Amino acid sequence: MNKILIVDDEQSMRDFLAIMLKKEGHEVVTAENGTEALKAVQAEIFDLVITDVKMPGLDGIGVLKLIKEISADTIVIMITAFATAETAVEAMKLGAYDYITKPFKIDEIKLIIQKAIEKRHLRKENILLRREIKSRAAFDNFIGKSESMQKIFSLIMQVADTSSTVLITGESGTGKELVAKAIHFNSSRKDKPFVTVNCGALPETLLESELFGHMKGSFSGAFTSKQGLFEVANEGTIFLDQISATTSALQIKLLRVLQDREFMRVGGTTTLKVDVRVIAASNKDLLEEVSKSAFREDLYYRLNVLPIVIPPLRDRRDDIPLLVDFFLGKECQGRERKKITPKALKCLMSHRWPGNVRELENTVELLQILVPGNTILPEHIPDAIRNIRTS
Repeated sequence: MNKILIVDDEQSMRDFLAIMLKKEGHEVVTAENGTEALKAVQAEIFDLVITDVKMPGLDGIGVLKLIKEISADTIVIMITAFATAETAVEAMKLGAYDYITKPFKIDEIKLIIQKAIEKRHLRKENILLRREIKSRAAFDNFIGKSESMQKIFSLIMQVADTSSTVLITGESGTGKELVAKAIHFNSSRKDKPFVTVNCGALPETLLESELFGHMKGSFSGAFTSKQGLFEVANEGTIFLDQISATTSALQIKLLRVLQDREFMRVGGTTTLKVDVRVIAASNKDLLEEVSKSAFREDLYYRLNVLPIVIPPLRDRRDDIPLLVDFFLGKECQGRERKKITPKALKCLMSHRWPGNVRELENTVELLQILVPGNTILPEHIPDAIRNIRTS
């Protein structure tokens, strides 16, 4: 059922359209002027609005402008007994679907309404399809049937559509960035930027400039002014990987961003405000780092709003067969996909995997490339893995 709003200062026209549309199975709300229409649009979401152009007070053009500000996806059809080319052009420029002159034939208005509703449904379907594709893509490399991973998947969906800060912890190679991407692409920010920063890959001065930007001449080599990644990520998500590698001085600046969503560029004097969701990750126990005075306690608690702890691969061995199968398909790259025998797979499941999923993926890639024939046997497994049976 479609929800339609009819706006006209003539009761006879409101009643005529309402009766016709209700017979077609639509839910109809009427308003006798622009002010009433505005209240209705603020209170509900309509699939379609049919509005007269000439009305006392807030006219149809004003109604159209406000609807497009409040609910951009709502389809608007303009009707008028005083048609002018200028008004028609203005209405279409402002986003009206169609502009109809009174009097009109019933079949004509029915057809226009039908096509308008079809367009609205198509738009909805496209939005849902994009969401489904992005959601699927975000989880494509995220494999796991174990109870611990199912809990992670559930937690991702719970926290995704909030703006709260997330702290992801886990050993190296467990998939912290995959979790961050999954959160972003299942959130309302999914169509905005997702920016990744490896805090351990740059020295402090360069990292500060990378995050917050800098002004020309603020330091040696700053030949031009540059936006920081917090600005680039505005309205989206910034993923701060290896957050434990930041210095105390930089942690103070990160704390300000988390508290006030504002910062200054290096060498700048203007405070910049951003709307950014922060997801941080660490392969170290940050609370332990706090106890050693290696990480600021106040920043830790600002980051640890929604904690997600990713288990190491050795604690979810049931996922190894799934991961091996996935990586064999991924790494074949047009060559014949190799099979793995149960005994060879058992060797892989017996290994402790200190490098976690990343180490497993690298091993499978090696096997896919170097093993002759199309079957991976126990003797093909690297000695460092095959000869270890620790749990």
